[in-house]
Amino acid sequence: MAFDRSRPERRVILRRKIMRLTAAVTVLAAILASPCGVQAQPGTFHFGFKKSVDGKLPSIDEEGFKPIITKHGALFLGDTTRKELFLTFDNGYENGLTGKILDVLKEKQVPATFFVTGHYIKDQPELLKRMASEGHIIGNHSWSHPDMTTLSDDAIRIELEKVKEQVQEVTGQQEMTYLRPPRGIFSEKVLAASKSSGYTSVFWSIAYKDWDVRAQKGASYAFQQVTKQLHPGAILLLHSVSQDNADALASIIDEARRQGYEFKGLPELSSSAEEAPAPQPAS
Repeated sequence: MAFDRSRPERRVILRRKIMRLTAAVTVLAAILASPCGVQAQPGTFHFGFKKSVDGKLPSIDEEGFKPIITKHGALFLGDTTRKELFLTFDNGYENGLTGKILDVLKEKQVPATFFVTGHYIKDQPELLKRMASEGHIIGNHSWSHPDMTTLSDDAIRIELEKVKEQVQEVTGQQEMTYLRPPRGIFSEKVLAASKSSGYTSVFWSIAYKDWDVRAQKGASYAFQQVTKQLHPGAILLLHSVSQDNADALASIIDEARRQGYEFKGLPELSSSAEEAPAPQPAS
């Protein structure tokens, strides 16, 4: 048999590929192991936290970004002395479920805020009209769902103005004062630019991985994921593309009310947060 001189070379190439793959896995593992609030790059944050357990507050105070959120008047939690809940949905695109969600909200008499993108406005004008006519708030989720930390102040303003103008044209809604930054990615610059355009940025204190339409686990799973996180003053983030959410929503509302919670609209959160007693210094 002739000696194959290419074999050593193949081994070298294979070894290099393994080394590159190992390095990539190491970097990915470091990213995944990072705490939720760690900056992706200096000055940029992904809104995240350790979830509420047994009615206790989530770890938002510990994640490092609270000072700039508070500085710019962003919302993520209401008055934690009151058993109030604030229901919000992100509507990037329609998955045939928002009608069912609106049916439940109407039956249960629960107000909600729907944060919409430009795609949703163009694709679902009738659902937007129904949201407005049934008393829900339509909020701004940006026109093209970009990472707004990469945009100039002028580009941020244009993203937000297009949503407001188009929602007004479709529904007649004159005011739009609430914004949810796409993907929960933000910086002080984004919060300041949004505030200067007249927006209050709205984050959340209850959420779970509900946006992956290929990984739905049933209404019971959604019910458990939401209700086990309930805590006073919570802002709930749900995605309207989730079949699990649509199927579980009525039960979630009933269970929250059974526990003594009341659902309110975001304007009431703003006022209740202003009225909340200031924390007392430790003695």
